[in-house]
Amino acid sequence: MMITLLLFPVACLSLPSPLGVIRSTSADFEVELSVIFENADLTTVIKDLEKELNATITVVSSGLVSIKYPKETVDYNSLQILNCTYGQAIDSTGWDLTNGNITSNINNGIVSEVTFESGNSSSHPSKTNIVIKKVTGNWAGKYTCSFSNGPVKHVASAQLDVALLPDVITMATKPLSVDCSGKTESIVEVEVKATIQATTEPYTVMATYNNKEQTVTNTSNMAQINYTSKIEMNCQPTQGSPQSVTYTFTNRNNENKWGTIYFPVFYEGDTTCPAEKDWPETPSGSTVVSQECEAGKVGSKERTCLKNKWSEILSKCISENLKKVANAANDFAQGLGATQAVALSIFSGLKNSSTSDSSMNGAETQESINVLNTMATASATIDLTESILPDFLGAASNILNNSWEVPTSSHKSLLHNMSSKYLNSVEGLVRNIQVNNTQDLITHNLDLKIWRVEPNTTCNHTVFGVAVILNASFGTVKTMAMKELGNNLEMKFKDTQPPSIILTAILENSSSRINIKLGFPPIEGRTEDSEVFCVFWNTSTNEWSREGCWLNSIENQTFCECNHLTSFSMLMSKTSVSLPFLDEITYVGLGVSICSLLVFLVIEVFVWSAVVKSNLSHFRHTAMVNISLCLFLADCSFLASSFPQALSPTWCLVLTVCQHFFFTAMFFWMLCLSLMLLHQVIFVFSPLRRRVYMFISSILGYVCPTVIVGATYVYCRYTDTNYHNDKTCWLIYKGLLKGSIHAFILPVGTIVLTNMFSMAVVILTLVKSSIPEGGKEDDKEMVKSIMKAVVFLTPVFGVTWALGFAVLMTRPKDPMNPVIHYTFTIVNSLQGFFILLTGCFAEKRVRDELCKLITSGRPASKSISESMKNLTTTNTKD
Repeated sequence: MMITLLLFPVACLSLPSPLGVIRSTSADFEVELSVIFENADLTTVIKDLEKELNATITVVSSGLVSIKYPKETVDYNSLQILNCTYGQAIDSTGWDLTNGNITSNINNGIVSEVTFESGNSSSHPSKTNIVIKKVTGNWAGKYTCSFSNGPVKHVASAQLDVALLPDVITMATKPLSVDCSGKTESIVEVEVKATIQATTEPYTVMATYNNKEQTVTNTSNMAQINYTSKIEMNCQPTQGSPQSVTYTFTNRNNENKWGTIYFPVFYEGDTTCPAEKDWPETPSGSTVVSQECEAGKVGSKERTCLKNKWSEILSKCISENLKKVANAANDFAQGLGATQAVALSIFSGLKNSSTSDSSMNGAETQESINVLNTMATASATIDLTESILPDFLGAASNILNNSWEVPTSSHKSLLHNMSSKYLNSVEGLVRNIQVNNTQDLITHNLDLKIWRVEPNTTCNHTVFGVAVILNASFGTVKTMAMKELGNNLEMKFKDTQPPSIILTAILENSSSRINIKLGFPPIEGRTEDSEVFCVFWNTSTNEWSREGCWLNSIENQTFCECNHLTSFSMLMSKTSVSLPFLDEITYVGLGVSICSLLVFLVIEVFVWSAVVKSNLSHFRHTAMVNISLCLFLADCSFLASSFPQALSPTWCLVLTVCQHFFFTAMFFWMLCLSLMLLHQVIFVFSPLRRRVYMFISSILGYVCPTVIVGATYVYCRYTDTNYHNDKTCWLIYKGLLKGSIHAFILPVGTIVLTNMFSMAVVILTLVKSSIPEGGKEDDKEMVKSIMKAVVFLTPVFGVTWALGFAVLMTRPKDPMNPVIHYTFTIVNSLQGFFILLTGCFAEKRVRDELCKLITSGRPASKSISESMKNLTTTNTKD
């Protein structure tokens, strides 16, 4: 047996020069031996030699290690096993792969599996095996196994010959779509190109079109090989499958891999999208793919023709540097080059590619998240140390600053998948990175703290303003807070505000029972009736969950408390807590109210000439008609905006303005009625003139609401604040005296208080007028009169709306809160019905006139014309 030793002095010989300057000399020695030597003896000789030469020497031997490998050409994607044996005890072992000019270490990964068994003799040798689960182009080359013992390394090498197939086939056509309009008998030439990565495999390449083989030419460079065919396409319309070309690549072992491209064709009369810049005229329903990207980027762009309109451009172009980082990450995860130095270079490259001031597009953000996900998957089997933390956190923080824009057609689902993958990847990396020391690292969007828990202690610290209190007996605690991610995660909690901060907590090397308390900063815009949820991110379902988490209060601060660890946050409801059947009661009540108001207005038209005989009755019925009309239109607007998600932003704004105006106008007409009654009670001998009343009531009833609504809208536009909420199609409440809702609450509150005062004056007048009599019968009549006044005046004075202020003042947990909610909803949704009862059927003159109309059989048209004539006369008469 011939054994070759190669000696490499690392710290070279040091020799004095005549000038006193140290010179270094290096030399490689090659020794051939015909005997087997012991590692211990060789180690002793090397140490003595290092002392004598003042150098560090590494010895590499070949011939002592036996390697077994497949000597024939192996199939693509096949499973292959290589093993090496060495007949002495050793300290460590390793595998390297040389592919071209690149040599990479091999470790355990998704594709590779390395095992080692230590031995001490030729009968019980040291062994190492490597299993390649799927051999592709990356795994072809020279494999070298090594057994190391101190400065001595024993190696053996073997070439694994793989019958390769292209890992990726990229195809393109020129032109992108084929114009056959008016050319049914013509031949159109289409150039089809297939591009693969440069390789030494002698492929047999065949292009087929309509089951006919086409001529193929090829050109190549250092990076890729292009195969091109020029297809003569007949414009005669075909039935069935679309026009396509298939490239088939066959390797030495007769294995095949093919790629097919379909090119859109349009004929005379077809619906098409017009040519637009780089996009040619394309038939409806077709997608065209362009391989042209901006300078310095690789990938493709897609665009779909929907009927006769183009969709948004879906760009898959990413920077060349980011593509290199992604390829390195994929190799790392497979087990190829899976070392700490390579991991550090991957995260450093990702950080540089995603710098916070760069203009990354949505595709590059997606690819950056994919790199994080790939490295997180790899970290489960490949050890990563704390040295990568700064670059990892810097890259992850930059990604949150970059563009997350995705096509509108797949906006929500794609955005949710991206954000969920990002969260799971970052959490997985933080969990798997091995840390020996306490860490306190903070970036613009991430805050990471790592510390060790001493026995019987409570850990308390803060990340991005979130107080973390963790009870655990021992272990290593990792907590990280994230900004700018909550808006992109899927939110299945109804009407909740996305979280501003998400916190991840991990406890390592501990089996103790876990209890964690999180004190989140106060949520902006939170009100007393806003419900707060403590939630965690369920990685199985990719959604927020409340399981195992609850709300708690400690020293006037609200905490989220959980009995498990993962990613946590706090959610706040955007609206008040909903009660069962409240919406149903509202819709039914409004439906009844709208029908009642319609009936009331029709009756007023019929009976107007008979009941309006004096100024007082004219004042009352004029106000009642306008109150009913405004309430009718307001209720209709409310019902129309019941499902805001089905409305466009413009319609939502229009309905909000209508509700604001008509409800406000209704209250101002109630004020007119109230002031008229108050004047009649106080100034008995000074009656109002009809012209004065109509002028004042018109100003109050319609001009004042117009000014209030218009001023509110202009103020919101001028101050760049929202006038209405797109989710509710109603005004906005942000807190005390904050939000456009106060342009409704303040005037309505003032009017309701004024009307209540007027009603109190009426009741006191009734009581005062009944006191001199003093009899029991008179007392009963007085009580009846008071009750009658309350019942008659409450609906038309809007007194029931005072319950709305009680709703705002009570807290959700108050026992009376549901009672007040239901009462307010029932009474006010049926306000139109109450107006019909009290303003129409309860008035004797109206009832009598209705009976006359019904029993006399007089034509309705004649009654209406007389009423309209009388209405016109009374309105113009002084």
